[in-house]
Amino acid sequence: MGADIGILIGPDPGRREDFLSELPFTGERFTPECVREMWYEHYHRYAFARAAAVGRRVADVACGEGYGSAMLAQVATEVVGLDISDEAIAHARSRYSTLKTLRFEQGDASNLPWPDASFDLVTSFETLEHLHAQEELVAGFARVLAADGALLISSPDRKTYSDERGFHNEFHVRELYRDELVSLLERHFKVVRLYAQKLLFQSVIWRPELPRPVAVMHTSDADGAVVDEGRYAAIYYVAVCAQSESALPRLPELDLFGDAAESVYRHYEHEIRKNMAAGAVLQQADADLRAARALHEQALQQVDALQARLRQLESAPAAQPWWRRWRTSPPRD
Repeated sequence: MGADIGILIGPDPGRREDFLSELPFTGERFTPECVREMWYEHYHRYAFARAAAVGRRVADVACGEGYGSAMLAQVATEVVGLDISDEAIAHARSRYSTLKTLRFEQGDASNLPWPDASFDLVTSFETLEHLHAQEELVAGFARVLAADGALLISSPDRKTYSDERGFHNEFHVRELYRDELVSLLERHFKVVRLYAQKLLFQSVIWRPELPRPVAVMHTSDADGAVVDEGRYAAIYYVAVCAQSESALPRLPELDLFGDAAESVYRHYEHEIRKNMAAGAVLQQADADLRAARALHEQALQQVDALQARLRQLESAPAAQPWWRRWRTSPPRD
């Protein structure tokens, strides 16, 4: 299982690799060839869900390209990826065909084709906001889950994702505020636990001997005061839902995700170096411009002086030729 993880999880975000084929990126659905921010956000949700998928029957609804279903299939007993797109399903079946615990089906997320209590875990990330039939979607999740099953679902927070940034995603038909999301989920699940997700540049301190310690987040406010709690506004929410507390999967309070190449930092450093180089070029260009302006001003002063001399010469009386001056001179005694 571990030997295949590089192929199943997909390419390193810092480079592009052609494993089997690439589903064209249109902006509507994520593909593993995307890099940096988008890669981190999408991959982290499935990495987070893996702990809940161990030894379970899993439905990954609106699976898209299939990379997430493949990640879960590494640890689950069975994974079924469902998507409405024939193209996405054909691609997923081809690209992830070597996984015997994984299959893909074409179908409508708001009208699930499976019998009641078919799965122990349902995952559906960044699906809700693409549908008008949100009530039917969540009701279907509750129906196909076993009594001790759980749902992991994500959704962008309309307040921070769109309102505060003045951003419009053309593929989203209905984004929800936090209270709207919780209210929707609580109509179908007795227990809803909310996690916040956002990309952060963090300094992380941990003991290697304790891989899952209790986490404390320190942040500083605008005045520089340090507080012992995270005050970041979530861009996305990941909700874990079940019909009882005991059915909730054991998940960490804080979950960190990154790539070994640290591609976000490498990109940041590259941009900084590029900006510094551009700054040096701009400084030299500014110095050259100042020198050119000084030469231009000097040339203008010389032109003004010449024009003044010319006007002076034009206004002076004409001088007589020497021979005329000689003939008109009075005779000497």
